Amino acid sequence: MRYSANSKVKVIIDRPMGSRHPEHGFIYPVNYGYIPGTLAEDGEEIDAYVLGEFEPLDSYKGVVIGIILRRDDNENKLVVSRHADRYGADEIRALTEFQERFFDSHVISFNQKPVK
Repeated sequence: MRYSANSKVKVIIDRPMGSRHPEHGFIYPVNYGYIPGTLAEDGEEIDAYVLGEFEPLDSYKGVVIGIILRRDDNENKLVVSRHADRYGADEIRALTEFQERFFDSHVISFNQKPVK
């Protein structure tokens, strides 16, 4: 995976917010899709979570705000948003827990969110 902080990307949403996972049955509380023309470690296109949008989408343009490294899977995930300063590692972890709870994941946030 060769994306870094603030890389501009387009995500094609194939699992919109509110849709159900085809095999495991959980609901997607965020939009989830892939970056066309890319190649992930699993031989498919790179997957991405889209944060900060609150309706189902077909596609999305934003910037990479983080990476989720899966230690027990051969595929890492990008985290994309238009709101780079809103989501630190804790927020990303909480918003992606619906799926990442099944993996040994580590979140890397590119946000330098100020401590309150």
